[in-house]
Amino acid sequence: MAVEPAGTEVVRHEVRVDAAPEVVFEYFTDPARLARWMGSEATLDPRPGGVCRFDIHGSLMVGRFEEVDFPSRLSFTWGWEPAQFQVPAEASAVEVLFTPDGDGTLVRLSHRRLPHEAVAFHGAGWRHYLKRLSAVAPGGDAGPDAWADRATVARDIRNEGGRG
Repeated sequence: MAVEPAGTEVVRHEVRVDAAPEVVFEYFTDPARLARWMGSEATLDPRPGGVCRFDIHGSLMVGRFEEVDFPSRLSFTWGWEPAQFQVPAEASAVEVLFTPDGDGTLVRLSHRRLPHEAVAFHGAGWRHYLKRLSAVAPGGDAGPDAWADRATVARDIRNEGGRG
């Protein structure tokens, strides 16, 4: 198990998606598919060193792909430009594992190197957006993104803070 840098924590989430790993993986690497569940637009170059940027309700996530092992593993840096939520561009790291589970996929996400102050926000965010992924990857519609409303975001962050 990797040791986190001093003063940082890890957010972990797991969700089962009713689609094959090859399909689910593409929802992290194809700009049009990513925008169906998280954000409004994206620039993605899914190769080591390639850009990973997307707009989530006016907040720009900026990172770089570190590892792209289709269809089983993906890792990329993560942060915000300008720096917000205590995580500047490329300051943290996300790893996603895609494991076959019958006719679906078990998605295991770890978001590392998060300062304590950013854990509730990112934990609530991944919980929210992975639920949306589980709706769209099998061919469904996630509907309007409730996180467009700042009051919903604040409520979800408060709820996440009590999960510890």
